[in-house]
Amino acid sequence: MSDSSELRHECGVFGVVGDPDAARLTYLGLHALQHRGQEGAGIVARSQRTLHEHRGLGLVHEVFDEGTLRGLSGEAAIGHVRYSTAGSNSLADVQPFLARWRHGQVAVCHNGTLTNAGLLREELEEKGAIFTRTSDTEVLLHLIAGSDQKTLVNRLVDALSRVEGAWCVLVLAGDKLIAARDPWGFRPLMLARRGDAWMVASETCAVDFVQGTVVREIEPGEVVILDQDGAQSLRPFPRKPRRACIFETIYFARPDSQVFGRDVYAARVRLGELLAARFPARADVVIPVPDSGTPAALGFAQASGLPYGMGLLRSHYVGRTFIEPTQRIRDFGVRLKLTPNRSVVAGKRVVVVDDSIVRGTTSQKLVRMLRGAGALEVHLRIASPPMTGPCFYGIDTPERNDLLAHRLDLPRIRQFLDADSVAYLEIDDVREAVGGEGSRYCDACFTGNYPVAPVSRREEAQLPLFEGEREP
Repeated sequence: MSDSSELRHECGVFGVVGDPDAARLTYLGLHALQHRGQEGAGIVARSQRTLHEHRGLGLVHEVFDEGTLRGLSGEAAIGHVRYSTAGSNSLADVQPFLARWRHGQVAVCHNGTLTNAGLLREELEEKGAIFTRTSDTEVLLHLIAGSDQKTLVNRLVDALSRVEGAWCVLVLAGDKLIAARDPWGFRPLMLARRGDAWMVASETCAVDFVQGTVVREIEPGEVVILDQDGAQSLRPFPRKPRRACIFETIYFARPDSQVFGRDVYAARVRLGELLAARFPARADVVIPVPDSGTPAALGFAQASGLPYGMGLLRSHYVGRTFIEPTQRIRDFGVRLKLTPNRSVVAGKRVVVVDDSIVRGTTSQKLVRMLRGAGALEVHLRIASPPMTGPCFYGIDTPERNDLLAHRLDLPRIRQFLDADSVAYLEIDDVREAVGGEGSRYCDACFTGNYPVAPVSRREEAQLPLFEGEREP
């Protein structure tokens, strides 16, 4: 992803029930899901029907230590890594949210975006509800508490029947861990086992990391109840056409995961192979924009017969903040993370493969850096179609007018980036690579075909997923 000052994703959830080390397993699972959110992390654990929490801003290893994990003993836990697609970046908004109501304690976390959360919040406030957070997850808590249903499961179903958009929800209360997925199936959610314990995770990589076994994907519109009696499945919502986020496979999911029944790494390599077949280039070397462009670049190199090289090197030691020099340095922000490898690109015609272009400012600087390192020609190959619209289902992309492909046609994009050629993969090729007919996927950011009508106004203080680079 070439146009983010930080590689951010949406959010990730992980839950365990039936293991005395539930919180520690959740901690490890969140480590594996760190790519889905780097702003904050939290765990709520259950011990003898009492819930304990620890939440903090930062990466998982910064939030938790041996002392905090000892305080989260118990046989069940849920956890969350956060990127604030809806709400502010503050400790109050770090999930899971733990609340006490007349039926005891309840903890909730979710991955996605409730597109009608603003309207529901206004209705609840008119009825006297008090909100202390900006996240749309708090709306869900109020809906659960305000439901007239008798059981927690029915209260949750009643609440979820009122919300729209994308959601993978985990609820911990009493003796139950409940997992639910929206009827469209926008975001991935997996059911797994580890010995006698049950687990739920956003991606299979987290299950693999804790040496669990994936049982199956939790289906769109399914509610799974996990307790001492095992796993119970409900299908309480009206069926919708399946609309899995196609960008999960292109970029968001970790390469060693399987999402929507497809191996992510294999799909990305296939994207590169199709890119080479559709848009070959007379060149000397193929290089990726690491790390997200690496599998597609490998596929491009294999299909084209061109050598593969690490022409851009990524620094893995860049923190979330840094001190800028007092003197303005051209492209400094980009060079903190990516630097050209002169020995690979000097005197060469270079094909640069990336998964997508959003605003285009970082891609522009990468082309300039490669030319400065001696590249004779720079040909950009993008393993997805032009992004022309924002996402409303858990990925807070820039406004439509800030997207490069919305503002400029292909010749002007090439001119803006100062590349010798630019080519994007077609949407039909992407659908073929991800292994399913196009109707199974949401590709609204490419096609404008939104399964759920977008809200008319954005939530209070959303942060952009793809932050455009600015000249320091």
